[in-house]
Amino acid sequence: MLTLPPLSLYIHIPWCVRKCPYCDFNSHQSQADLPEQAYVAALQQDLNADAALAQGRNISSIFFGGGTPSLFSAQAIGQILDHAERTLGFSDDIEITLEANPGTFEQEKFLGFRAAGVNRLSIGIQSFANEQLTALGRIHDSKAALKAVDTARRAGFDNLNLDLMHGLPGQSHAAAMADLDTALSFDPEHLSWYQLTIEPNTVFYNKPPTLPVEDTLADIQDAGHERLVGAGFSRYEVSAYARGPQSRHNLNYWQFGDYLGIGAGAHGKITQPEQKLIFRQWKTRQPERYLAAPHSPARLANPYAAGREELTAAMLPLEFLLNALRLSDGCPSDYFGRRTGLKLSALEPQWQQLHERGLVTPSQQRIAASELGQRFLNDVLGAYSE
Repeated sequence: MLTLPPLSLYIHIPWCVRKCPYCDFNSHQSQADLPEQAYVAALQQDLNADAALAQGRNISSIFFGGGTPSLFSAQAIGQILDHAERTLGFSDDIEITLEANPGTFEQEKFLGFRAAGVNRLSIGIQSFANEQLTALGRIHDSKAALKAVDTARRAGFDNLNLDLMHGLPGQSHAAAMADLDTALSFDPEHLSWYQLTIEPNTVFYNKPPTLPVEDTLADIQDAGHERLVGAGFSRYEVSAYARGPQSRHNLNYWQFGDYLGIGAGAHGKITQPEQKLIFRQWKTRQPERYLAAPHSPARLANPYAAGREELTAAMLPLEFLLNALRLSDGCPSDYFGRRTGLKLSALEPQWQQLHERGLVTPSQQRIAASELGQRFLNDVLGAYSE
C-alpha cells in the first residue's frame, strides 16, 4: 500500500565563478554582484507555494547544491534555513549539507555556515594535482584544495565529504592513486569517488579531451576500490564511500523517498497516498526568469514551477530500480510496495530472469543487485526500459 516516505529538501543556487567544461548541471557564471537577497526572497516564496506538499512531514535532510552555494553569504544561508524551519519544521537529527568549492573558502564565512546550521560540508576537490585541475577548467589549484579541507576542519565541520574524480584527461594510474592517498590523509568521513563522464551540452562533449584507455580506467577503479576498503571505507552506493555517516539526503533519493526542490531548475518528487499519485515537478531553469516570478502553467499552483509529470504504474518499476539498485545492499523488499503502491509481482517476470543470470538477489529478501549485477547495472535496468 502506498504510504508517505521521508521528506527531504533540495535548494539550488545556480551561480558559479566559472562554468567547468565537463559540467551539465544548471549552473551559470556569476556577475560581479549576485542578486543574493532577491534570490533568497524567491526561494522563500517558492517554498511557501510548495509547503502543502509536505503533508505534515518535517524535513529530514537539506542539500544546498549548484552552481556553487558557498558563493552566498552565511547570513543568506541562515535566512533560508530559518524560513524552512519555520515553514515546515526540521527533524531533531536533520542533516544539512552545503556544497563548496576551493577558491570560495574564507574561515569567517565557513564559521558562519556552521553557526547557521550547516552540519555537513561537501567539497568539490575533483583532484589535488594541478595538471588535472587545469585540464578540468577548475578555478583552484592544488594548494587551494589542500587549504579548503583544512579550513573546513578548523571551522568545526566533523562530517565532511570530498568529491574526487578519476579517469581525468592525461591522468595515469599512479596520479589517480596519489589523489586518493591525499584525500585519505585528511580522514574524511565520506568520499564521492567517481569516473569523469562526457555529458551532452558540455564543452567536453563538443571538444572531447583525451581520456585514459579502458584498461587503465578499469585498473584505476579496481585499485582505488581496494585502497578505500583497506582504509576502512565501505562502498554503500556506486560511487559513494563512507567510514562515518552515510549521506542521509542521497539515501533518501536512492530509497525512493520524497523531496521538495526549490530554486532555478530544481526538481522534486512527491507522493500523495490519498490520491494514489506520485509525481515529479521542476522549476523554471533560467535564474533571470526564476527571479521574475514567472507564471506557471495553469495546472500548477506554484508560480515558480515549469512542469509536472505523473509517474504511472508502467513507469514506476524502472523509476524505483534506477535509484534502489545503485545501493550496494539495495533496500528492503517492502519499500517497493510502500513507495510505489504496486505489488512485488510488478517486477516479474524480468526479476526472475535476472536472478537466474546471477544479476539480482531474490526479491522476497531485498531489492538488490548482486555483485555481478552491480558491474552490469545497465543490463539489469535495461530489462525494465523496453
